[in-house]
Amino acid sequence: MATAYGPDTRDHQRSGAGFGDHPPVKHFFPAALRAPFEGRTWREFGYLLLSLPISVVLFSLSITLTTLGIGMLITFLGVPILAGALAMCRGFGAMERARARGLLKLDVADPAPVRGRTGGLLSWVGAVLKSGVSWRHLLYALLHLPWAIFAFTVSLTFWSWGWAALTYPLWQWVFPASVGTGGIQLYGDDGHRVYLDSPFELTATSVCGLVLVLVTPWIIRGLAGVDRVMVSGLLGPSRLATRVSELESDRGVVVDTAAADLRRIERDLHDGAQARLVALAMDLGLAKEKLTDDPEAAARMVDEAHGEVKVALQELRDLARGIHPAVLTDRGLDAALSAIASRCTVPVTVEVDLASRPAQAIEGIAYFTVSELLQNVSKHARATRASVDVWRTADRLMLQVTDNGRGGADVSSGSGLAGLTERLDAVDGVLVVDSPQGGPTRITAELPWRG
Repeated sequence: MATAYGPDTRDHQRSGAGFGDHPPVKHFFPAALRAPFEGRTWREFGYLLLSLPISVVLFSLSITLTTLGIGMLITFLGVPILAGALAMCRGFGAMERARARGLLKLDVADPAPVRGRTGGLLSWVGAVLKSGVSWRHLLYALLHLPWAIFAFTVSLTFWSWGWAALTYPLWQWVFPASVGTGGIQLYGDDGHRVYLDSPFELTATSVCGLVLVLVTPWIIRGLAGVDRVMVSGLLGPSRLATRVSELESDRGVVVDTAAADLRRIERDLHDGAQARLVALAMDLGLAKEKLTDDPEAAARMVDEAHGEVKVALQELRDLARGIHPAVLTDRGLDAALSAIASRCTVPVTVEVDLASRPAQAIEGIAYFTVSELLQNVSKHARATRASVDVWRTADRLMLQVTDNGRGGADVSSGSGLAGLTERLDAVDGVLVVDSPQGGPTRITAELPWRG
């Protein structure tokens, strides 16, 4: 169902929904020309070069200690040797995570440290051997060497040949001066030799070198991307541990949000309705004292108290609506979002396509998400029109708020979108912001259905 709310307006200029005015970074040269000189390219190239010697040492130590430990399992000595090999791999894994953090800008969380149940040496050995993280570190040590050899060879060959060919006209004089030939020998047999020494050949060699120089950074980035996958997949915490950490963090967000809501409700009650009721009680007490001496003044005071009662009741209704609106409980998202849209300062079109209702908790989060987004449109967007779309996809509830405001909305700018993202993340939700400078802004929220 689609419904339009809000005042009419004649200005339909699209200018984007925004919360910040950070102009995008502009570069004079395209990315293809900048890539050979960017710090990222040289960092990743250095990472690939360092990977070979490190992998050789890691592979040699791990394969030696592991085979020695497995071979001596017939005796008790094999168990601590194998545990030591796994611990050594974990130590190298910490170094590899630090190297990836510094050169690849890949931040991989450290896995949980190994702790024995009793704290003794045997307990620690058992914990190391039972840890899946330790065995993944050993797998990384074994798999990374062949990949490091390949990446080292490819990156160094392309990079060195590219720059050498590009600068060939600058150092071609070395051959006639020192070797006695006209240049690099391209072909030769008993009766014929071809050297790169003519102006055309020098130019063609330099052009080929330029092509290699421009292509090699993207080859290096592709090779480094494989390293990123290996480091994050084999040297990070397990999925279960990551999920537990996320749930603990989400629980903290939920607790903090609930505490903040309780403080807000307490503040609103203390500063609003409670203060008015106290003043009302005092006014009624004064009116009671004047009832016999000055009935007219008492009547005026009772009339003023009656007005205060109405204001207090309205504040309590607003507070109750902020906690959980009755229209949401009674009639669902369609009616509740329509009520929000009618209070927005710009015309809002609401379209809700739901055959059934989700869980009450998810429905409440969806309501307050749209409410906050429409408040942002009213306060910051400078928009003339907005729309709200709600639909279900498989087991996910989808919300989308679009406006034609000034753009620039950014989750990382410290706006209310950051807090909204945390709230959605606490229930396995996702918030996606698409808000280029100049607009339009499209913010999509995805929530689990849990009907």
